[in-house]
Amino acid sequence: MFKDITIGQYFPGESIVHRFDPRLKIITMIFFIISLFFINTFIPYIFVAIYLLVIIKIANLPLKVVLKGLKPLRWILLITFVINIFFLPGEPLLKLGFLTISKEGLKTACLMAIRLMFLVLGTSLLTYTTSPIELTDGIEALLKPMKKIGVPSHEIAMMMTIALRFIPTLIEETDKIMKAQMARGADFESGNIIKRSKNLVPLLVPLFVNSFRRADELATAMEARCYRGGVGRTKMKVLVLEKYDYAIFLGNIVFFLILILATRL
Repeated sequence: MFKDITIGQYFPGESIVHRFDPRLKIITMIFFIISLFFINTFIPYIFVAIYLLVIIKIANLPLKVVLKGLKPLRWILLITFVINIFFLPGEPLLKLGFLTISKEGLKTACLMAIRLMFLVLGTSLLTYTTSPIELTDGIEALLKPMKKIGVPSHEIAMMMTIALRFIPTLIEETDKIMKAQMARGADFESGNIIKRSKNLVPLLVPLFVNSFRRADELATAMEARCYRGGVGRTKMKVLVLEKYDYAIFLGNIVFFLILILATRL
């Protein structure tokens, strides 16, 4: 069940996607998300799919693993599709009892489902190709101007990265607890949704205990290494923008602008 969740995982590599500056990578991902919400026709999404496939190929990421990250979202996709297809008014296409499928509802349902899938796939590439340290440095660098108004950029970046990094760890911990309880006769897969939800309640106590234990161990390890926040800290690897960083960033921005303009023509 939980092995299908790939959010927060990092696949080491030496591709140009991995070497792309994390600051520009985060900004590129923001523009990618914005462009998805501007697209309201199907044809531009074909180019978005090609764009994502090219990045996955260049980064040498296993396509099967990347697509597997969509599996936990199947119920969200289904609910989103059903809500849009049945409850949006418009020109009727088909009537099923008191429910009516409209032309506008069908189009919106398909667009929303595709947009959500691309949104997850695109944002997942950020963590797949960026190490936690690089991600922390990138977020901190982007938040650095806000330090003038008292925003603790280093601490915020550290918390976000730790939270993201602990997602796979907690998933693995949950899977171990489930297998241990199933070996003792627990049943997590039979029955309706309500019964299965109730069966998951015994997982919460050991999961919370282990989470607090790991948090305490992490805090102790950070204190043992004299971690005192971002004040006076230096970096072993200083982020430096190269020529290919500018070229890749500019190419991505031009691509997103073309997608947005294509939907307005």
